[in-house]
Amino acid sequence: MGGFFGTISKSSCKADLFYGTDYNSHLGTKRAGMATFDPEKGFIRSIHNLESTYFRTKFENELSKFTGNSGIGIISDTDPQPIIFNSHLGRFAIVSVAKIVNIEELEKELLEQNNHFAELSSGITNQTELIALLITQGKDFKEGIENVYNKIKGSASMLILTENGLIAARDKLGRTPIVIGKKEGAYAASSESTSFPNLDYEIERFVGPGEILHITADGITQLREPNKQMQICSFLWVYYGFPTSCYEGINVEDVRFKCGETMGKSDDSVVDCACGIPDSGVGMALGYAQGKGVPYHRAISKYTPTWPRSFTPSDQSMRSLVAKMKLIPNRAMLNGKRLLFCDDSIVRGTQLHDNVKILFDYGAKEVHMRIACPPLIFSCPFVGFSASKSDMELITRRIIGKLEGDPNKNLDKYATTDSPEYNRLVEEIRSHFKLNSLKFNKLETLIEAIGLPKCQICTHCFDGSSHF
Repeated sequence: MGGFFGTISKSSCKADLFYGTDYNSHLGTKRAGMATFDPEKGFIRSIHNLESTYFRTKFENELSKFTGNSGIGIISDTDPQPIIFNSHLGRFAIVSVAKIVNIEELEKELLEQNNHFAELSSGITNQTELIALLITQGKDFKEGIENVYNKIKGSASMLILTENGLIAARDKLGRTPIVIGKKEGAYAASSESTSFPNLDYEIERFVGPGEILHITADGITQLREPNKQMQICSFLWVYYGFPTSCYEGINVEDVRFKCGETMGKSDDSVVDCACGIPDSGVGMALGYAQGKGVPYHRAISKYTPTWPRSFTPSDQSMRSLVAKMKLIPNRAMLNGKRLLFCDDSIVRGTQLHDNVKILFDYGAKEVHMRIACPPLIFSCPFVGFSASKSDMELITRRIIGKLEGDPNKNLDKYATTDSPEYNRLVEEIRSHFKLNSLKFNKLETLIEAIGLPKCQICTHCFDGSSHF
């Protein structure tokens, strides 16, 4: 995925830009970039690879070069960004959080129109450069961004740094969020409201789906009204969002706590304590403990001194190693106990298998698992959240293939809570991991905890319900 931060101020912006961008680090692992605009020096940009380190170590030593009162930054899992353009719209820098499914089709179309692509450092077309080219086809930024909305399949939210202000544009169905912050003499736009408190910003508003805003240090002008339809990704609350962040005014930790509390109140399993798989399972486990009336114990801790980030390399074997190394079980809290663990999701299932074995090896009497979301049946074609490249990487689809002889058969039945097919799928997953019990949160419970109408939330990965 990725997360961005932009700010425009009546004074130097580099400190806010640096720390605000860093507060999006949990959303990306591969590259980061920052750009500022100085009326005397023009655009100043830097891009670094983050695959062996993290944001602050790469940018801290060169922070002094980022002069000016406005800037944008990005933590990205995809393209080297920001891109700097000179066009009939003027000079501008752009960052995007995007997934363009029809990128090859659009690339061919743009090349046939005598455009060219220069940002090929990764060997493939840079999504953000393609977005910028589509924008320059408009007579102004509003028309150009609408051209992006109309052309792409997938999603694209963006920040554009111009010579006379900052433009924030959320993708047309609002699949990924943008929140606006305000303090004396400055505004900011970010993927995560977590960026705001320590920089003294207060949440001013949430950008609507397809809405386009022009921001200066003095105020905000709406260039395009938001669309009525929204499909914000439910997985933001389940996993990707930082606990202190809010989307559409709804806090991440509060949703996780409610999901756990609801499961705890209705669960008839007999356990000694509830435990969270760090980090995203902790909020749910605290809620479960309250709902169930059992203590919360830290039976697994994350080692943060040298594994501080959600580092997810593209190589599966390295991902598994990282997942194993940063989570350390506590034998004293495990031995002889009936433990219930809460986690955000089960995707491939590779690391869970090893974790469960270790828990039993360390003396756990019973291991029960509760998952914050329903089973993941479909990979996501709309946002670049998951590292999964195909449906068959999902453990659910592999099991459905084994049960049905076809991984695509009866998917609607397997996605229906408490259907015979659903119950059989859950039992197969439980048996695979040798758990004493396994339950997934109901889709209805997740929707209720988020608090938005079902039609405004994308739940495609659970029920295949959303479309381009």
